[in-house]
Amino acid sequence: MPDRNDVLAAAERISGQVLKTPLLQAQIRGARVWLKAECLQTGGAFKLRGASNRLLKLAPGERRRGVVAFSSGNHAQGVAIAAKRLGVRATIVMPSDAPALKIEATRAEGATIVLYDRRTEDRVAIARSLADEEGATLVPSFDDPDIVAGQGTAGLEIAEQLGREPRQIVVPTGGGGLAAGIALACPAARLICVEPEGWDDMRRSLEQGEIVPVDGGAPPTLCDALQTPRVSPITFGILQERSALGVSVTEDQVRQAVRFAWRELKLVVEPGGAVALAALLSGKLAPEEDTVAVLSGGNIDLDLHSRILAEA
Repeated sequence: MPDRNDVLAAAERISGQVLKTPLLQAQIRGARVWLKAECLQTGGAFKLRGASNRLLKLAPGERRRGVVAFSSGNHAQGVAIAAKRLGVRATIVMPSDAPALKIEATRAEGATIVLYDRRTEDRVAIARSLADEEGATLVPSFDDPDIVAGQGTAGLEIAEQLGREPRQIVVPTGGGGLAAGIALACPAARLICVEPEGWDDMRRSLEQGEIVPVDGGAPPTLCDALQTPRVSPITFGILQERSALGVSVTEDQVRQAVRFAWRELKLVVEPGGAVALAALLSGKLAPEEDTVAVLSGGNIDLDLHSRILAEA
């Protein structure tokens, strides 16, 4: 299990490899809150943090044999960017229904893309088979201590930018790597994990005290980045120990948050990256003073973004 020292070490290791993203003020339901704009990170999401930390720790022989990852897009781009910088071959397993923007951006970084059907195929099994065939290193999107530690550097930045740890940090959650990393980085803050309805397995796992997978009949969601069927013992263990809470938001609430980010902040935020903001705007969470919400990604197809903006 990673700890806060691992997050501090990751911050030193990836210094110069990732951007220090801004912490922006916003008025929500009469309260001043802070928004950590990871949608402005290189690659459009926080994922470059964990990917850079993991790949920088590869031994020379591992670098020569390459890496394999599986992702709907943001981790894919993070791994592809980090691999290109280090001269490492990268193969990424991506769902065939991932946003075209994410697939093309990953391919543009030099990664080899292997598509699969998320309804009928197991991405982990496919990635493990490819890694075994190539002798490559498997780089999971959240079930890895170095990934979690790297993502936690966003939490260190939040505390540095505020000059203290905030009272409450609200985090978009799929597998929980970002939330768990921030929990390690900011041990005094209250952690809230936000997921789309039907894909809120972290919320249910925290409430029931054990890992509960997503139901097979989970509804379609715009939040492609958060369609993780099962959280990991690493992320669940950290968040359970920190007594983190979970909430879920509807598709309409997510769309409202995407519109708010554009109209009030001039930020392009993808649906999965907007769920923490959606929880505050909708009243699912009280926007208390000294609350930070993470805007975790901004990779959204332009036509979808335009349709959401036009719905108001």
